[in-house]
Amino acid sequence: MSFQTIPQLASLGWDDWFAERFAPFEAEALVPARVLADYGAEYLVHDGETSLRAVPSRNLRNDGGPLPAVGDWVALKHRDPAAAIHAIVERRTKFSRKVAHLETKEQVLAANVDVAFIVASAQDVNARRIERYLTMAWQSGAAPVVVLTKSDIAASPEELRLELESAAAGTPVLVTSAVTGEGVEALADQLRPARTGVLLGPSGAGKSSLINRMTGLELMKTRDVHRSGEGRHMTSHRELIQLPEGGMIIDTPGLREAQLWVGKDGLANLFEDVEEIAAQCRFSDCEHRSEPGCAIKAAMAKGELDEARLESYRKLQRELRSVAARSDARIRIEERRKWKQIAMSNKVRTKLLGR
Repeated sequence: MSFQTIPQLASLGWDDWFAERFAPFEAEALVPARVLADYGAEYLVHDGETSLRAVPSRNLRNDGGPLPAVGDWVALKHRDPAAAIHAIVERRTKFSRKVAHLETKEQVLAANVDVAFIVASAQDVNARRIERYLTMAWQSGAAPVVVLTKSDIAASPEELRLELESAAAGTPVLVTSAVTGEGVEALADQLRPARTGVLLGPSGAGKSSLINRMTGLELMKTRDVHRSGEGRHMTSHRELIQLPEGGMIIDTPGLREAQLWVGKDGLANLFEDVEEIAAQCRFSDCEHRSEPGCAIKAAMAKGELDEARLESYRKLQRELRSVAARSDARIRIEERRKWKQIAMSNKVRTKLLGR
């Protein structure tokens, strides 16, 4: 049986790219399914016909590799009381961050995302935070879109839009309101007919309210809005939701710490203006502090480059370098440990054979 053109799977985002990578699993009598929700010990998946519970197989749990994330396509074997996930199909994109408080462990927030919606409430527009989320989005491989929420309570939504456009450096900015419906249709249009989006932003940014407006249902719980207009986010797990007119959206818990993971592309895409100016410095290793012929210093003196934006670039650059260095060190340690275990096993085997 070929899973290449099943309409039910296509509505979940299945296409030739995934079909090609799933082909080796067909020979093992496994079927494709998409992860809809992550409940920790088990997952909710959809196989194109129905949604069902699934747990990672023993081999998947014990091989030390990544476990499924919401949005993943997995190779599934049906059984009672819960289906078994035997493998994760190669990811086209993945939205990762460094696990908070841990040095070098990756956490995949969502997989196979086409559009990353960076959400900012009209009550809390923070350009530096937007730059951080956009860096994560560019690293993921998804196309970023900045979304301003709660425009109905903003004194001047247009001024906020311009502020976001300045931080977003060419990334589209949508102004929305879950109360009035402004911009919600434009948001949904980004996902039709079968694209996947993810909403990312801090607690209380209005992500769940947007999903409720897009679906026309109270699918996601939200707390009562305070008289100040501020809401509090109640999402406790990541979940992929199918929209009535096509497309899917993933809601995520508010991220207290948007820690970056390994990857340089995010900065190159987001801070192209800074890097273009830096390329004009007299010295290729210019640190933009006291060196002669520094184009960055000249641009700041002329008001062509904002000092806060430069400092944000430097901070994110330092963070990425630190994560990369620690990740490389961890890989080297794990490799040494693995070969040490192999060597010890070989010694034991040699002794047994010599008896």
